Amino acid sequence: MTETSRRVVITGPVPLMRATTGMDRRAFVTQGTLAAVAAVLAGGCIAGPTAPKVNLVVQLSAFPALSVVGGIARVDNGSGTPVAAVRTGTASFAAFSLICPHFGCTVGVARTYFQCPCHGAQFDANGQWVGGQPTGNLTSLTVNYDASAGTLTIT
Repeated sequence: MTETSRRVVITGPVPLMRATTGMDRRAFVTQGTLAAVAAVLAGGCIAGPTAPKVNLVVQLSAFPALSVVGGIARVDNGSGTPVAAVRTGTASFAAFSLICPHFGCTVGVARTYFQCPCHGAQFDANGQWVGGQPTGNLTSLTVNYDASAGTLTIT
């Protein structure tokens, strides 16, 4: 048994195919656009994450990276809002929420900067956006340093 192939050659104009669902192109594009916008809004990408609620007391001796000026450490111990502290001077500190302002992912701590693993945004030790996916800065938190107790209170 042999198989023969057939080749069809169209020599005249090809008639346009019309959708049989009753939806024209304009309605399809409009509904598709509305669905895409709704998905983006539901994902929080436009509005960004909500402001973090933090009330944390950090014992500095538990985080050796904070013993030197410029040191950065994640200080939330993996519970609650992810928070990092930065030693900015001999007796001064800053703290930032590690929730990415763009998409809400948890930002990672590097030796001297922060980086979002979801889209590559980078932030310097001051929480300022410096590269990668454009976004806002990390949210600054209030820090009170008690030198005699060796603690930071972050709110």
